[in-house]
Amino acid sequence: MLFYSFFKSLVGKEVVVELKNDVCLHGTLHSVDQYLNMNLHETQVTDQDRFPHLIAVKNAFIRGSVVRYVQLPEDQVDTGLLADASRKSWPITEIDFLNIVML
Repeated sequence: MLFYSFFKSLVGKEVVVELKNDVCLHGTLHSVDQYLNMNLHETQVTDQDRFPHLIAVKNAFIRGSVVRYVQLPEDQVDTGLLADASRKSWPITEIDFLNIVML
């Protein structure tokens, strides 16, 4: 659910989605669901020479299981918040607690 809520905060932003078949689509993230399926509007294929049949595609629904990477705008990402949310909380054992107290 961590990535789902993160991608929900990026709705309306420009993203580049690289698929497992080497297609890169650039567009505005319109929606995302819990399976990380994405809906892109105003879509453009990055390599038009290699994939000329995708030039006419303006809206795309992308199944989450075929996504390799999602490139995000650097100025729109709060990396500190994302890093804090992805850290695991370690269970403190009695020995760890005694070591902390002794410091």
